[in-house]
Order: sequence, then C-alpha cells, then structure tokens
Amino acid sequence: MDGTVHKDEARTHKRSLDQDTSDFPPSKSPHVSSSIRTHPSFYQGSFPFYRLPSELGCFSLDEKRCYHGDARRLRYLSSPTGMDSGGASLGWDLMEGFEDRYVRRDEDVKEGLLHILTWVKENRGLVQGNERSGSKRPVDRDFVTWRGHLTKILCAPYETQEGWILAVTLFKGSLYISERETATAYKRRKERTLDQEKLMYSGYRFESYMCADSPDGTPCPSEVVNTNEGYCSVMLGRLASHSFLVSGEVDCKDQNSANPSPPSCYVELKTSAQIRSQHQERSFHRYKLLKWWCQSFLLGIPLIVAGFRNQQGRIVSLEKFKTSEIPHLVRSDKQSWDPATCMNFCNAFLSYMKKVVTTDDPRVVYVFSWEPGQDVTYTVETNSDDPVVPDWYVRELSQMSGQ
Repeated sequence: MDGTVHKDEARTHKRSLDQDTSDFPPSKSPHVSSSIRTHPSFYQGSFPFYRLPSELGCFSLDEKRCYHGDARRLRYLSSPTGMDSGGASLGWDLMEGFEDRYVRRDEDVKEGLLHILTWVKENRGLVQGNERSGSKRPVDRDFVTWRGHLTKILCAPYETQEGWILAVTLFKGSLYISERETATAYKRRKERTLDQEKLMYSGYRFESYMCADSPDGTPCPSEVVNTNEGYCSVMLGRLASHSFLVSGEVDCKDQNSANPSPPSCYVELKTSAQIRSQHQERSFHRYKLLKWWCQSFLLGIPLIVAGFRNQQGRIVSLEKFKTSEIPHLVRSDKQSWDPATCMNFCNAFLSYMKKVVTTDDPRVVYVFSWEPGQDVTYTVETNSDDPVVPDWYVRELSQMSGQ
C-alpha cells in the first residue's frame, strides 16, 4: 500500500458529491455544480442531537500488537503532587529513553478495522439485531469505525493542513469506515526528521510519568515505551439519526473519578509546547484544543490532563481541561472554531454517505477523498484490491445472519 487511491478506469467512477439532501446547504449559484463543502459558514447553527456514548466492551493490544479481549492494558492515572494546585516546574525529561527504550509499532502494517472486527466476532450477542430492536442486522448499527476517523470528519471545516481518504463498505446493512494513507501523509511519514521522531516519542514518555499499571501502583518513568501496546474502549453512540459502533484508544482511568463508570472515569493525556506569547495561545486554542475536544467529546471522556514542555523537552507544568468547558475557552475568538459547526458537518457528511454508499457488497469500496480548500469527491472500486471488510469477517457475519 503506497498511500495512493487505486484509479483503474475500468472499474472506478469519480463523482462530485451532489447536495440533493436537506442536510446540505444549497449551492449559492445555480451555474456551479453542487458538491459537499467543508467551509464552516455552511454548517453554522444549533448543536445537533448527540447521545453520549455508552461502553459496550473493551480490548487490549500487547507488546507484539496481539489482540486480547480484556482490559489487561488499561492503565491508571497517578496524579503527581501539586497537579491539582497548579503544580511546580516538574522537570520531567520526555527525551529520556529515546535511544534505548523505545519500541515503535510498524506503521507500514495497515491494520484497518482489524481489531474492531475481531471484537465484533467475539461479542456477537452484544451487537446483533433482535426482535426488540426490530432489526435483523448482524451488527445493529449504521456505522462501524474508529474514533480517529470520526475526529478527522469533525475537524474538516477548520482543518488547513492535512487531507484524508476514507474507505467505506456497506455490508449487511452497516457501513464500515476505514482510512487510507494519503500520498502526502505517506511522504511526510517517510521523511520524518529526528526531532519529529523525538516529538512523537515525548507524548508516550509523558504517559509513563502519569500512569501506573494497577490502581494502587506508581508510575515507572524508566519503563520501555512500546507503541504496539494499547487499551481500547468499544462504545455505542448516536449523532442525530446515525447510530454507530465506535472504538478508540483510552490513555488511562481515574480511580478517584466522581463517576466510576466508563467513559466518565477515563482520562486523555496530552502534551504541548509551553505557551509564551498571545500568538502561541491563540494557535493553541484554535488548533490543539479543537482536536483535543473532538477526540474526547466523541468518546465521552470528560477530562484531559496536559503537560506543557519547554524547548529542552522537559515538562514545566500540568493543566487539567474539562472537555465540556473547552468550547468556552475559544468562544470569544471569532476566528476560532465552533463545536456545533463540527458536529453539523459530521451529521451532514454521514447522511450523504448513506445516500452514496448503496451497494451492499463487501467487495465494493467507496473511497471518499478530501484536501483542505477543496470539495469532497469519491471513487467506487468494485472487487477492490484493498477491501475494508476482510474475507474472514464476511464468513463470520454470514454465519451470524444464517446467510
């Protein structure tokens, strides 16, 4: 997989996204062909209905990236002294261990929806339709996807740097959304500098200072950072008329949370450069907080703990952000983002996806492509060389539905 979309003309048809649904704004000019725009001005309005997700299950990925249907990789927040009172300069070295205690996940291996689909296979009774729901779908949700893919859709109205490619297949009544690496992202990944690699590492090292492996344990900052490992929550959610099964990686659990039930007890951990000027503060509010809010809001994670690092890569302060309060921090900035706009665009895009993706066939993939400043377009691949839904999953679900 080289990050580019297959363009076999014999089986690929490119279209603009016609806006023939009320979820989309009309074209301003009858002489311009309609297409789905992402500019925020088209999606302003009241916040759409969004049911906060409820956790259905979880799974873990071990040091070799092997799947386990349990919570063995769940970690626990271990608040350092002083965090709740503003904290002193902690001086944690986020570069420590980069040379000799860093195991990187192989990014050339494209997992797609592998781990979510494995969870579905092992938890059939929790997801299939029944007489009470009035559905015969083996997965009784409109969409099955990763949290990260929905985050990219939410951020699109304000994203100025990175495009995306989403591959979608309709199978037995549910739409499965996966991602393909863009050519630009592939090039950027292959050309990362040493400083960029260290920056990526620093976020993982921060977690080793903040998390323990057991509720009564203590952090081990000298541990090996292995990015194969992870704990993922599987949740049910709804945006307007769209129901979805969504999974996302969770950094840790707060044992002292007022609400001990997931996802209310989950915490997101982030790092960012130390803010030294008003310009840096505006940039932080407009770009960092947008993605932080989208990621946490989608899974119903109420708290983000951020570590701010200096130019030497040391943590100088910690700050807590309540997810629900982040939009208030940016509301006074007219050039910043609006959460309702993000959700309205996501609602509109998912509605259109339902209208476009109509062939219920695991061999057919609809590939939606977008670059900042452009309209979203899509291609259709029949007998795709890069399927969203693998053969083993097709067999499993066919057995579930008796077909």
